Amino acid sequence: MPATLADLQQRAVELARQNRFGADAVEVNLEITRADAADQGAWTRLARCYLEGRRFAEAAGALATVLDLNPSNTIARSLLSEVTRRRASALPSAEAASGFTSQDFDALGHLAPVDAARALGTKVEALLLSVNDRRTSARIVEARTRAGQAGTKLFHRNSYHAAGGGHIFAYHHGGRREPQFNIGFFSRTPWGGDWIRVGLGFNMGAGARQPEGDGQEQSVAFFEAFQRQIAGPWRGPLTDWMAGSGGFIQYGGRPPAVDLLPKDAVEWLINCRNPAAQGWVFVGRWLSLENPDHAKTLASMPKLAEAVEETFAALLPLWTSVYTA
Repeated sequence: MPATLADLQQRAVELARQNRFGADAVEVNLEITRADAADQGAWTRLARCYLEGRRFAEAAGALATVLDLNPSNTIARSLLSEVTRRRASALPSAEAASGFTSQDFDALGHLAPVDAARALGTKVEALLLSVNDRRTSARIVEARTRAGQAGTKLFHRNSYHAAGGGHIFAYHHGGRREPQFNIGFFSRTPWGGDWIRVGLGFNMGAGARQPEGDGQEQSVAFFEAFQRQIAGPWRGPLTDWMAGSGGFIQYGGRPPAVDLLPKDAVEWLINCRNPAAQGWVFVGRWLSLENPDHAKTLASMPKLAEAVEETFAALLPLWTSVYTA
């Protein structure tokens, strides 16, 4: 006599209570999910089975299903953090420093900000340290040194930040109120796409603790110098670069403005009359996990580091003209 769904549920719970997460538990919970694809408990138990079997990608996928069904499921969030941690510690060092996959973006979108930063931190730091070794990074550091600024590396260790809401970012050392060489990571929850952005950003929002006198005025002045450059000699080159490199702008707390063609995006930047009210303005290259070619770049740390180098190198003359204005 075929087992009923209630029989399967009872068997799955008994196996979990006995800490038995082998093939029998996998099959029972799979049967439950086939009968009821919205059963969060079965998907969570299945993830635990996969985790104990070191099938980390499948565990992350099962937990992503749970969190799509119920973003508030704290058990699934905690287990996803554990999956990401164990996955990173179990990989050989070369593989641990591989690029970013859908599992990483799922973790970014579903974990609390601090946990997401911790889960992705090893890979983010590997990328930043690799970027440090590139020629353009050295040229940026040299330019800042000539301007009297401190720092021997473009990115220091632990220089990435969790912004909340599926977003991690890093900017060059000392560059919070400067025109930033910025790398950002976004998840489709809630940003509508799994993205890595690379380019120039301006942080012009008032400081949380120091509304005045914390460099906001300086940051706005840098942005106004940037506007003068792109309204003049840089209008054509920036437009052409964006068209050929998957470039978009971003402002405020919005996702990338993918609806704006490069020419219109540059016009928006030129005509932004109250940048402090926007708080944040960015222009640069956006790599999307949904684009097959981009996904290959994201999945390979050497390719991703090279994409960052190419982007920073292309924007370095514009950054220099603004920074030394």
